[in-house]
Amino acid sequence: MNYSLRQLRVFLAVARHGSFSRAADAVGLTQPAVSRAVADFEEALGVRLLDRTTREVLLTDAGEALVPALERLLGQLDDTLEETRQLGERYRGRVVIASAPTISARLMPLYVAACARRYPDIRLSVRDNVQADGLEQIRAGAVDFGVLIDPMAREGLTTAPLATDPFCFVCRCDHPLAGKSSVPWSALDGLPLVLLDSASGSRPLIDQIFARHGIAPHVVQEMGHSASVFGMVEAGIGASVLPSFSLPLPAASSLVSCALTPAEERRIVMVRREDRSLSPSAAAVWELVQELQIPGRLASS
Repeated sequence: MNYSLRQLRVFLAVARHGSFSRAADAVGLTQPAVSRAVADFEEALGVRLLDRTTREVLLTDAGEALVPALERLLGQLDDTLEETRQLGERYRGRVVIASAPTISARLMPLYVAACARRYPDIRLSVRDNVQADGLEQIRAGAVDFGVLIDPMAREGLTTAPLATDPFCFVCRCDHPLAGKSSVPWSALDGLPLVLLDSASGSRPLIDQIFARHGIAPHVVQEMGHSASVFGMVEAGIGASVLPSFSLPLPAASSLVSCALTPAEERRIVMVRREDRSLSPSAAAVWELVQELQIPGRLASS
């Protein structure tokens, strides 16, 4: 096959931006040049990577499969060239971490700031995605490691504990259970609930807790993010069970939160592929994250 590094980078730009014109701006080429580079790359591979319409550009199945592998390989190439250029200094280059939204909001700022102080030549990037996508990126090798909710399926993965995060009850201030210092899980039986959907790492744990306490939940809505759950609860659609990392509640809202009893929690862990060694820079960040003390009740036990 005859293809160029430029064609690979141009294809990735189109895949990321979903547009030939935006990709052209990103890589500093004309739109016809971008179209020609992608067409030549497809011809060299003998497979269509993109479906083009008048309104959008979509990845084919082959394109979807190729993107994470190319991102990993080109990232490794960029890191290798950078490390070669700056030979003699150990901790340089890019480290990419996958993180779930509530963890991105609460923990990742601590880690990014600490990394900048200790390793100013490491470019630490956070991929903020739902749990399912984060695990997929780890397994595909598209990120160095993740800070996620402890996965139920650990085959091929190595984990290290970081913190525990208790679940809490969230409702409107006019809800019958509002104002209580704590709410028993049994009180949720049959209660209309707005919950995170199954793509989150918390939902499978919440479902397990319901089953363990013999609760038959009445789920009226399933949302992808805590902010969406807050909106539904404030509108009176139902109450919710959320991890405490989702707090604080939106300012000036009518929402209140309290503890659920008995206490149930999720475990926050670092996750990486078992069969993949970390680069020196990624290993340094992994150790740094383990060293950092998480304040208050969220500290790992």
